[in-house]
Amino acid sequence: MTLLHYEATFSALNLHSARAHSSPHKVAMLLAVMDLIENNDLKDNRIEFSESLTKAFAIRFRELEEQGDSARPIYPYFHLRSEGFWHHRLKPGQSEPYHRLTTVTSRSQVERHIAYAYLDDELFELLGNRTVRELLRAALLENMTITPEERRARLQVNGWDWLECEACVQDYFDMLGKEMRGEDYNKKRHRQALIEKLRGRSESAVEYKHQNVSAILIQLGFPYISGYKPRINYQTQLRKTVLAHLARQQHDLERVNTVRDVDRAPYAVNWDRVLDPELPERIPAITPPERKYLARHVNYSQREAENRGLGESGERFVLDFERFHLTQAGREDLAKEVEWSSKDQGDGLGDDVRSFPIGSDGVAREDEMFIEVKTTNSGKYQPFYITQNEVEFSREFERQYSLYRVYDFGKRGRRLYRMPGMVEDHARLNPVLYRAGFG
Repeated sequence: MTLLHYEATFSALNLHSARAHSSPHKVAMLLAVMDLIENNDLKDNRIEFSESLTKAFAIRFRELEEQGDSARPIYPYFHLRSEGFWHHRLKPGQSEPYHRLTTVTSRSQVERHIAYAYLDDELFELLGNRTVRELLRAALLENMTITPEERRARLQVNGWDWLECEACVQDYFDMLGKEMRGEDYNKKRHRQALIEKLRGRSESAVEYKHQNVSAILIQLGFPYISGYKPRINYQTQLRKTVLAHLARQQHDLERVNTVRDVDRAPYAVNWDRVLDPELPERIPAITPPERKYLARHVNYSQREAENRGLGESGERFVLDFERFHLTQAGREDLAKEVEWSSKDQGDGLGDDVRSFPIGSDGVAREDEMFIEVKTTNSGKYQPFYITQNEVEFSREFERQYSLYRVYDFGKRGRRLYRMPGMVEDHARLNPVLYRAGFG
Protein backbone atom coordinates (compact mmCIF):
# COMPACT_ATOMS: atom_id res chain seq x y z
CA MET A 1 0.00 0.00 0.00
CA THR A 2 1.24 3.49 -0.84
CA LEU A 3 0.85 6.75 1.02
CA LEU A 4 -1.99 7.76 -1.29
CA HIS A 5 -3.79 4.51 -0.48
CA TYR A 6 -3.73 5.32 3.23
CA GLU A 7 -4.77 8.91 2.54
CA ALA A 8 -7.82 7.62 0.68
CA THR A 9 -8.55 5.07 3.43
CA PHE A 10 -8.30 7.68 6.20
CA SER A 11 -10.60 10.02 4.30
CA ALA A 12 -13.28 7.32 3.93
CA LEU A 13 -13.43 5.68 7.35
CA ASN A 14 -16.61 3.80 8.15
CA LEU A 15 -17.85 6.17 10.86
CA HIS A 16 -20.82 5.40 13.07
CA SER A 17 -23.69 7.77 12.26
CA ALA A 18 -26.66 8.78 14.34
CA ARG A 19 -29.10 11.67 13.84
CA ALA A 20 -27.25 12.74 10.65
CA HIS A 21 -24.06 13.12 12.65
CA SER A 22 -20.88 11.04 12.23
CA SER A 23 -19.16 9.89 15.39
CA PRO A 24 -15.64 11.31 15.82
CA HIS A 25 -14.37 8.29 17.79
CA LYS A 26 -12.24 6.62 15.08
CA VAL A 27 -10.79 9.93 13.93
CA ALA A 28 -9.88 10.90 17.51
CA MET A 29 -8.26 7.52 18.15
CA LEU A 30 -6.07 7.72 15.04
CA LEU A 31 -5.11 11.32 15.80
CA ALA A 32 -4.19 10.20 19.33
CA VAL A 33 -1.93 7.45 17.96
CA MET A 34 -0.23 9.99 15.68
CA ASP A 35 0.31 12.30 18.65
CA LEU A 36 1.94 9.51 20.67
CA ILE A 37 4.26 8.70 17.76
CA GLU A 38 5.10 12.37 17.30
CA ASN A 39 5.93 12.80 21.00
CA ASN A 40 8.06 9.63 20.91
CA ASP A 41 5.73 7.95 23.40
CA LEU A 42 4.95 5.16 20.92
CA LYS A 43 8.19 3.72 19.56
CA ASP A 44 7.04 0.24 18.59
CA ASN A 45 4.04 -0.92 16.62
CA ARG A 46 2.29 -2.02 19.78
CA ILE A 47 -0.69 0.15 20.76
CA GLU A 48 -1.76 -0.90 24.25
CA PHE A 49 -5.00 0.31 25.78
CA SER A 50 -3.07 2.45 28.25
CA GLU A 51 -3.59 5.65 30.20
CA SER A 52 -1.36 7.55 27.77
CA LEU A 53 -3.55 6.42 24.86
CA THR A 54 -6.85 7.25 26.57
CA LYS A 55 -5.58 10.67 27.65
CA ALA A 56 -4.40 11.49 24.13
CA PHE A 57 -7.76 10.27 22.82
CA ALA A 58 -9.66 12.47 25.27
CA ILE A 59 -7.76 15.58 24.13
CA ARG A 60 -8.51 14.91 20.47
CA PHE A 61 -12.11 13.91 21.18
CA ARG A 62 -12.84 17.23 22.94
CA GLU A 63 -11.70 19.06 19.80
CA LEU A 64 -14.14 17.11 17.60
CA GLU A 65 -17.16 16.32 19.78
CA GLU A 66 -20.60 17.75 19.30
CA GLN A 67 -23.53 17.75 21.65
CA GLY A 68 -24.53 14.21 22.56
CA ASP A 69 -21.11 12.64 21.83
CA SER A 70 -19.61 10.54 24.63
CA ALA A 71 -15.86 9.93 24.88
CA ARG A 72 -15.62 6.13 24.94
CA PRO A 73 -12.15 5.08 23.64
CA ILE A 74 -13.08 1.40 23.88
CA TYR A 75 -15.29 1.77 20.81
CA PRO A 76 -12.69 2.91 18.24
CA TYR A 77 -10.02 0.72 19.81
CA PHE A 78 -12.22 -2.28 19.02
CA HIS A 79 -14.10 -1.20 15.87
CA LEU A 80 -11.11 0.14 13.92
CA ARG A 81 -10.42 -3.53 13.18
CA SER A 82 -12.98 -3.26 10.35
CA GLU A 83 -10.83 -0.71 8.46
CA GLY A 84 -8.20 -3.22 7.30
CA PHE A 85 -5.08 -1.48 8.67
CA TRP A 86 -5.81 -1.81 12.43
CA HIS A 87 -5.25 -5.25 13.93
CA HIS A 88 -5.50 -6.89 17.35
CA ARG A 89 -3.05 -9.19 19.06
CA LEU A 90 -5.21 -11.44 21.21
CA LYS A 91 -4.46 -12.79 24.63
CA PRO A 92 -3.89 -16.57 24.93
CA GLY A 93 -7.10 -18.57 24.87
CA GLN A 94 -9.26 -15.61 23.78
CA SER A 95 -9.51 -16.20 20.05
CA GLU A 96 -12.96 -17.83 20.00
CA PRO A 97 -14.72 -15.45 22.44
CA TYR A 98 -13.11 -12.45 20.70
CA HIS A 99 -14.39 -13.44 17.28
CA ARG A 100 -17.90 -13.81 18.70
CA LEU A 101 -17.86 -10.16 19.78
CA THR A 102 -19.69 -7.63 17.63
CA THR A 103 -18.89 -4.72 19.98
CA VAL A 104 -17.52 -4.02 23.46
CA THR A 105 -19.23 -2.33 26.38
CA SER A 106 -16.47 -2.01 29.00
CA ARG A 107 -12.75 -1.54 29.43
CA SER A 108 -12.51 -4.90 31.19
CA GLN A 109 -13.91 -6.56 28.07
CA VAL A 110 -11.13 -5.00 25.95
CA GLU A 111 -8.42 -5.91 28.42
CA ARG A 112 -9.69 -9.49 28.79
CA HIS A 113 -9.51 -10.25 25.07
CA ILE A 114 -6.90 -7.94 23.51
CA ALA A 115 -3.20 -7.76 24.38
CA TYR A 116 -2.60 -4.77 22.10
CA ALA A 117 -3.51 -3.27 18.73
CA TYR A 118 -1.07 -2.74 15.87
CA LEU A 119 -1.09 -1.08 12.46
CA ASP A 120 0.08 -2.32 9.09
CA ASP A 121 3.86 -2.25 9.37
CA GLU A 122 4.08 0.10 6.42
CA LEU A 123 1.55 2.51 7.91
CA PHE A 124 3.46 2.62 11.18
CA GLU A 125 6.64 3.47 9.26
CA LEU A 126 4.79 6.17 7.32
CA LEU A 127 3.52 7.77 10.51
CA GLY A 128 7.10 8.24 11.67
CA ASN A 129 7.44 11.07 9.15
CA ARG A 130 6.12 14.50 10.15
CA THR A 131 4.99 15.64 6.71
CA VAL A 132 3.20 12.33 6.13
CA ARG A 133 1.40 12.66 9.47
CA GLU A 134 0.19 16.11 8.45
CA LEU A 135 -1.22 14.78 5.20
CA LEU A 136 -2.99 11.88 6.91
CA ARG A 137 -4.35 14.17 9.64
CA ALA A 138 -5.76 16.35 6.89
CA ALA A 139 -7.31 13.29 5.25
CA LEU A 140 -9.02 12.38 8.51
CA LEU A 141 -10.39 15.86 9.01
CA GLU A 142 -11.14 17.03 5.49
CA ASN A 143 -12.72 13.96 3.90
CA MET A 144 -10.66 14.24 0.68
CA THR A 145 -11.38 17.89 -0.02
CA ILE A 146 -7.64 18.34 -0.43
CA THR A 147 -6.45 19.26 -3.94
CA PRO A 148 -3.33 17.79 -5.64
CA GLU A 149 -1.61 21.16 -5.22
CA GLU A 150 -2.39 21.28 -1.50
CA ARG A 151 -1.14 17.72 -1.13
CA ARG A 152 2.19 18.59 -2.74
CA ALA A 153 2.50 21.68 -0.56
CA ARG A 154 1.91 19.66 2.62
CA LEU A 155 4.45 17.03 1.62
CA GLN A 156 7.09 19.49 0.43
CA VAL A 157 10.37 19.54 2.32
CA ASN A 158 13.77 20.91 1.37
CA GLY A 159 14.33 18.72 -1.66
CA TRP A 160 12.23 15.84 -2.93
CA ASP A 161 8.75 15.36 -1.52
CA TRP A 162 7.44 12.05 -0.20
CA LEU A 163 5.62 11.06 -3.39
CA GLU A 164 8.77 11.65 -5.46
CA CYS A 165 10.85 9.60 -3.01
CA GLU A 166 8.22 6.85 -3.09
CA ALA A 167 8.33 6.71 -6.91
CA CYS A 168 12.13 6.64 -6.90
CA VAL A 169 12.30 3.84 -4.32
CA GLN A 170 9.72 1.76 -6.21
CA ASP A 171 11.72 2.17 -9.43
CA TYR A 172 14.94 1.17 -7.66
CA PHE A 173 13.38 -2.02 -6.28
CA ASP A 174 11.95 -2.88 -9.68
CA MET A 175 15.50 -2.81 -11.06
CA LEU A 176 16.96 -4.63 -8.05
CA GLY A 177 14.43 -7.44 -8.41
CA LYS A 178 15.32 -7.87 -12.08
CA GLU A 179 19.03 -7.86 -11.27
CA MET A 180 18.65 -10.47 -8.53
CA ARG A 181 16.61 -12.67 -10.89
CA GLY A 182 19.20 -12.33 -13.64
CA GLU A 183 16.86 -10.39 -15.96
CA ASP A 184 18.15 -7.71 -18.32
CA TYR A 185 17.06 -4.10 -17.81
CA ASN A 186 18.17 -0.65 -18.96
CA LYS A 187 18.96 1.94 -16.26
CA LYS A 188 18.66 4.87 -18.62
CA ARG A 189 15.18 3.84 -19.74
CA HIS A 190 14.15 3.42 -16.11
CA ARG A 191 15.41 6.91 -15.30
CA GLN A 192 13.60 8.47 -18.25
CA ALA A 193 10.31 6.78 -17.33
CA LEU A 194 10.71 7.85 -13.70
CA ILE A 195 11.38 11.49 -14.60
CA GLU A 196 7.87 11.75 -16.05
CA LYS A 197 6.47 11.12 -12.54
CA LEU A 198 8.66 13.78 -10.89
CA ARG A 199 8.75 17.56 -10.71
CA GLY A 200 11.34 18.61 -13.27
CA ARG A 201 14.17 16.41 -12.00
CA SER A 202 17.22 15.80 -14.20
CA GLU A 203 18.64 12.36 -15.03
CA SER A 204 21.70 13.13 -12.90
CA ALA A 205 19.48 14.02 -9.94
CA VAL A 206 17.57 10.75 -10.33
CA GLU A 207 20.81 8.78 -10.56
CA TYR A 208 22.12 10.42 -7.39
CA LYS A 209 18.87 9.57 -5.59
CA HIS A 210 19.24 5.94 -6.66
CA GLN A 211 22.79 5.99 -5.26
CA ASN A 212 21.31 7.29 -1.99
CA VAL A 213 19.00 4.26 -1.91
CA SER A 214 22.04 1.99 -2.37
CA ALA A 215 23.66 3.50 0.73
CA ILE A 216 20.50 2.98 2.79
CA LEU A 217 20.16 -0.65 1.70
CA ILE A 218 23.79 -1.42 2.52
CA GLN A 219 23.22 -0.10 6.03
CA LEU A 220 20.11 -2.26 6.43
CA GLY A 221 21.83 -5.45 5.28
CA PHE A 222 20.11 -5.76 1.89
CA PRO A 223 21.72 -6.27 -1.50
CA TYR A 224 21.93 -3.22 -3.71
CA ILE A 225 22.36 -2.40 -7.41
CA SER A 226 26.11 -2.49 -7.89
CA GLY A 227 25.90 -0.01 -10.76
CA TYR A 228 24.68 2.63 -8.31
CA LYS A 229 27.62 3.47 -6.08
CA PRO A 230 26.37 4.34 -2.58
CA ARG A 231 26.10 8.05 -1.75
CA ILE A 232 25.68 8.68 1.93
CA ASN A 233 24.31 12.25 1.98
CA TYR A 234 20.60 11.52 1.73
CA GLN A 235 17.36 12.95 3.10
CA THR A 236 16.07 11.44 6.32
CA GLN A 237 12.76 11.26 4.49
CA LEU A 238 14.26 9.01 1.81
CA ARG A 239 15.39 6.54 4.46
CA LYS A 240 11.89 6.48 5.93
CA THR A 241 10.45 5.93 2.46
CA VAL A 242 12.75 2.93 2.01
CA LEU A 243 11.72 1.52 5.41
CA ALA A 244 8.05 1.92 4.49
CA HIS A 245 8.63 0.13 1.19
CA LEU A 246 10.45 -2.71 2.93
CA ALA A 247 7.61 -3.06 5.42
CA ARG A 248 5.12 -3.21 2.56
CA GLN A 249 7.04 -5.69 0.43
CA GLN A 250 8.26 -8.09 3.10
CA HIS A 251 7.38 -11.34 1.36
CA ASP A 252 8.58 -10.29 -2.10
CA LEU A 253 11.80 -8.94 -0.67
CA GLU A 254 12.49 -12.06 1.31
CA ARG A 255 12.46 -13.96 -1.98
CA VAL A 256 14.76 -11.34 -3.54
CA ASN A 257 16.96 -11.48 -0.47
CA THR A 258 17.45 -15.24 -0.79
CA VAL A 259 20.84 -16.04 -2.25
CA ARG A 260 20.42 -17.70 -5.62
CA ASP A 261 22.30 -20.88 -6.38
CA VAL A 262 25.48 -20.20 -8.27
CA ASP A 263 25.97 -21.69 -11.73
CA ARG A 264 29.00 -23.91 -11.24
CA ALA A 265 29.38 -24.71 -14.92
CA PRO A 266 32.73 -23.79 -16.54
CA TYR A 267 32.97 -20.07 -17.18
CA ALA A 268 34.97 -17.93 -19.60
CA VAL A 269 36.75 -14.99 -17.94
CA ASN A 270 39.12 -12.29 -19.15
CA TRP A 271 41.50 -12.60 -16.22
CA ASP A 272 43.30 -9.37 -17.13
CA ARG A 273 40.12 -7.42 -16.34
CA VAL A 274 39.08 -9.16 -13.14
CA LEU A 275 41.22 -7.20 -10.65
CA ASP A 276 39.71 -3.93 -9.43
CA PRO A 277 42.67 -1.79 -8.23
CA GLU A 278 40.46 0.61 -6.24
CA LEU A 279 39.28 -0.37 -2.77
CA PRO A 280 35.82 0.77 -1.63
CA GLU A 281 35.74 4.29 -0.24
CA ARG A 282 35.19 4.64 3.47
CA ILE A 283 31.53 5.37 4.15
CA PRO A 284 30.84 7.34 7.37
CA ALA A 285 29.09 5.42 10.13
CA ILE A 286 25.32 5.83 9.93
CA THR A 287 23.10 6.51 12.93
CA PRO A 288 20.71 3.59 13.52
CA PRO A 289 16.98 4.30 13.16
CA GLU A 290 15.35 5.84 16.22
CA ARG A 291 12.51 3.35 16.16
CA LYS A 292 12.60 -0.39 15.79
CA TYR A 293 13.03 -1.40 12.15
CA LEU A 294 9.83 -3.22 11.29
CA ALA A 295 10.44 -5.01 8.01
CA ARG A 296 11.18 -8.64 8.75
CA HIS A 297 13.86 -9.87 6.39
CA VAL A 298 16.68 -12.36 6.01
CA ASN A 299 20.07 -10.69 6.35
CA TYR A 300 21.60 -10.93 2.89
CA SER A 301 25.25 -10.80 3.96
CA GLN A 302 24.66 -13.49 6.56
CA ARG A 303 22.87 -15.71 4.04
CA GLU A 304 25.82 -15.38 1.67
CA ALA A 305 28.25 -16.20 4.47
CA GLU A 306 26.28 -19.37 5.18
CA ASN A 307 26.02 -20.37 1.51
CA ARG A 308 28.74 -22.98 1.18
CA GLY A 309 28.23 -23.35 -2.58
CA LEU A 310 28.74 -19.63 -3.16
CA GLY A 311 31.83 -19.61 -0.93
CA GLU A 312 33.43 -22.59 -2.67
CA SER A 313 32.72 -21.15 -6.12
CA GLY A 314 34.36 -17.87 -5.10
CA GLU A 315 37.40 -19.69 -3.74
CA ARG A 316 37.79 -21.66 -6.98
CA PHE A 317 37.53 -18.38 -8.89
CA VAL A 318 40.42 -16.92 -6.85
CA LEU A 319 42.39 -20.15 -7.25
CA ASP A 320 42.11 -19.88 -11.04
CA PHE A 321 42.90 -16.15 -10.89
CA GLU A 322 46.14 -16.76 -8.97
CA ARG A 323 47.25 -19.61 -11.20
CA PHE A 324 46.64 -17.54 -14.34
CA HIS A 325 48.68 -14.57 -13.16
CA LEU A 326 51.56 -16.66 -11.86
CA THR A 327 51.68 -18.40 -15.23
CA GLN A 328 51.62 -15.01 -16.98
CA ALA A 329 54.55 -13.96 -14.76
CA GLY A 330 56.56 -16.91 -16.06
CA ARG A 331 56.23 -19.02 -12.93
CA GLU A 332 54.16 -21.97 -14.03
CA ASP A 333 55.98 -23.98 -11.38
CA LEU A 334 54.52 -21.77 -8.63
CA ALA A 335 51.11 -21.79 -10.32
CA LYS A 336 51.04 -25.56 -9.87
CA GLU A 337 51.74 -25.14 -6.16
CA VAL A 338 48.82 -22.79 -5.45
CA GLU A 339 46.83 -24.59 -2.79
CA TRP A 340 43.12 -24.57 -2.00
CA SER A 341 43.89 -24.76 1.71
CA SER A 342 40.33 -24.60 3.05
CA LYS A 343 39.40 -27.60 0.89
CA ASP A 344 42.60 -29.59 1.21
CA GLN A 345 43.22 -28.96 4.90
CA GLY A 346 39.78 -27.99 6.17
CA ASP A 347 38.11 -24.78 7.39
CA GLY A 348 39.34 -22.92 10.43
CA LEU A 349 42.90 -22.25 9.29
CA GLY A 350 42.29 -18.53 8.83
CA ASP A 351 42.80 -18.57 5.06
CA ASP A 352 41.22 -20.23 2.02
CA VAL A 353 43.95 -20.15 -0.64
CA ARG A 354 47.75 -20.23 -0.36
CA SER A 355 49.56 -18.61 -3.24
CA PHE A 356 52.62 -16.49 -4.06
CA PRO A 357 52.82 -12.71 -4.43
CA ILE A 358 53.68 -10.86 -7.62
CA GLY A 359 55.49 -7.57 -7.09
CA SER A 360 54.82 -4.26 -8.82
CA ASP A 361 57.72 -5.15 -11.14
CA GLY A 362 55.77 -8.19 -12.35
CA VAL A 363 58.18 -10.65 -10.72
CA ALA A 364 56.71 -13.48 -8.65
CA ARG A 365 58.27 -14.16 -5.27
CA GLU A 366 58.46 -17.52 -3.56
CA ASP A 367 57.18 -16.20 -0.23
CA GLU A 368 53.96 -17.89 0.80
CA MET A 369 50.82 -15.67 0.66
CA PHE A 370 47.65 -16.41 2.65
CA ILE A 371 44.36 -15.43 1.03
CA GLU A 372 40.93 -15.23 2.67
CA VAL A 373 38.09 -15.17 0.11
CA LYS A 374 34.72 -13.45 0.63
CA THR A 375 32.23 -13.71 -2.23
CA THR A 376 29.01 -11.83 -2.97
CA ASN A 377 26.52 -11.82 -5.82
CA SER A 378 25.98 -8.15 -5.00
CA GLY A 379 28.25 -5.14 -5.46
CA LYS A 380 31.58 -3.87 -4.28
CA TYR A 381 30.23 -2.21 -1.13
CA GLN A 382 28.17 -5.15 0.14
CA PRO A 383 29.16 -5.85 3.79
CA PHE A 384 30.54 -9.28 4.62
CA TYR A 385 30.96 -11.46 7.67
CA ILE A 386 34.37 -12.36 9.04
CA THR A 387 35.17 -14.47 12.09
CA GLN A 388 37.34 -13.49 15.03
CA ASN A 389 39.78 -16.23 14.03
CA GLU A 390 40.10 -14.77 10.53
CA VAL A 391 40.68 -11.28 11.92
CA GLU A 392 43.36 -12.57 14.31
CA PHE A 393 45.01 -14.48 11.47
CA SER A 394 45.24 -11.29 9.40
CA ARG A 395 46.99 -9.59 12.33
CA GLU A 396 49.43 -12.42 12.98
CA PHE A 397 50.40 -12.83 9.31
CA GLU A 398 49.97 -9.20 8.31
CA ARG A 399 52.88 -9.16 5.82
CA GLN A 400 51.71 -12.33 4.08
CA TYR A 401 47.93 -11.87 4.26
CA SER A 402 45.33 -10.53 1.82
CA LEU A 403 41.56 -10.65 1.83
CA TYR A 404 40.12 -11.03 -1.67
CA ARG A 405 36.58 -9.67 -2.03
CA VAL A 406 34.92 -11.25 -5.06
CA TYR A 407 31.85 -9.26 -6.11
CA ASP A 408 29.18 -9.28 -8.83
CA PHE A 409 29.73 -13.03 -8.85
CA GLY A 410 26.28 -13.74 -10.22
CA LYS A 411 27.09 -11.70 -13.33
CA ARG A 412 29.25 -12.28 -16.35
CA GLY A 413 31.55 -9.43 -15.30
CA ARG A 414 32.54 -10.81 -11.89
CA ARG A 415 35.47 -8.98 -10.31
CA LEU A 416 37.58 -8.82 -7.15
CA TYR A 417 39.66 -6.39 -5.12
CA ARG A 418 42.44 -7.13 -2.64
CA MET A 419 42.82 -5.88 0.94
CA PRO A 420 46.43 -6.62 2.01
CA GLY A 421 47.46 -6.78 5.66
CA MET A 422 45.19 -6.46 8.68
CA VAL A 423 41.51 -6.40 7.83
CA GLU A 424 40.77 -3.48 10.18
CA ASP A 425 43.16 -1.28 8.18
CA HIS A 426 40.62 -1.32 5.35
CA ALA A 427 37.18 -1.98 6.85
CA ARG A 428 35.21 -1.07 9.96
CA LEU A 429 34.60 -4.13 12.12
CA ASN A 430 31.26 -4.18 13.93
CA PRO A 431 30.57 -6.94 16.49
CA VAL A 432 27.24 -8.57 15.56
CA LEU A 433 27.45 -12.11 16.98
CA TYR A 434 28.06 -13.56 20.44
CA ARG A 435 29.31 -16.97 21.48
CA ALA A 436 27.05 -18.42 24.16
CA GLY A 437 28.68 -20.94 26.46
CA PHE A 438 28.16 -22.55 29.84
CA GLY A 439 31.65 -22.55 31.23
